[in-house]
Amino acid sequence: MAKAKVSNQEKIKAEFIAYVLEHEHKPASIFKFVKALKLKEEVFYEEFNSFENVEKQVWLDFFNETVEKLRSDEVFDEYSVREKMLAFFFTWIEVLKVNRSYILLTVPKMHVPQMTPYYLSGIRSAFKDFISELLLEAKETEEVKNRPYISNRYEDAIWIQFLFVMNFWLKDESKAFEKTDAAIEKSVNLAFDLMGAGPLDAMVDFGKFLFQNR
Repeated sequence: MAKAKVSNQEKIKAEFIAYVLEHEHKPASIFKFVKALKLKEEVFYEEFNSFENVEKQVWLDFFNETVEKLRSDEVFDEYSVREKMLAFFFTWIEVLKVNRSYILLTVPKMHVPQMTPYYLSGIRSAFKDFISELLLEAKETEEVKNRPYISNRYEDAIWIQFLFVMNFWLKDESKAFEKTDAAIEKSVNLAFDLMGAGPLDAMVDFGKFLFQNR
């Protein structure tokens, strides 16, 4: 059986990763990079306009692979939204583990969690769509409390959590990254405890009741 032809985009991404792993730094020149691949420079620019965009697509591929793995698991649809979120983070880290050498060579170990680093900017939209779908389900099942003004910020809070988990994993030196697993479990459970109905909501509801029945 003939092998499927590899697209120029896939070839460029694969060779970019291979270059980083072999040289322990990113290529400095697009001209020299494509020359080594025996591609015309214009072919590179048909797919990407910079090495930064190659990186963004590589990370988007990691994210898409994570979501595809989740969707292909028949049990995933039966999970609660809290369990789906845990499954997402655990699967995301599993995908990153396979590519850890590349990631450690290209990603700074420190960045501000509230800021989106350039290489993750391509993921942001896809992540928002994925999380929005989960949060909508969570509101329908009442796993998450629909609060005026605050509910619109849930996606941003989970994105910061996403950055936190990545930062934690990058610095984690524990065996089998067991500390990262614990961080995921604790942070996801805390997030859902905060987004779900709690004592504060009961107090507000009781206050409304007293006000309406003065």
